[in-house]
Amino acid sequence: MTTDASYLDGNAAAGALSQVFAMDVTAAITQCNGCGQTGVFAESHVYVNAPGLVARCSGCDGVLLRVVTTPSDVYLDLRGLTYLRLPNP
Repeated sequence: MTTDASYLDGNAAAGALSQVFAMDVTAAITQCNGCGQTGVFAESHVYVNAPGLVARCSGCDGVLLRVVTTPSDVYLDLRGLTYLRLPNP
């Protein structure tokens, strides 16, 4: 488990994720593929001092998602999530 306190909460991912999703993902319910913890994405630990953005589970520190933006593309890796539940508008 990472002991580095330089992370932000999941709300820090709002800008990057708004490029991909039309709704606010920070309020979405997620389940970690590693430990099974379920909660609001905004409770995840987000690291922005990397090439892109990395969100980690607040329970097991497993990687939930990665977002990397290049001049021509946005790469979204959701392998660490069992699901991302968004409300139906």
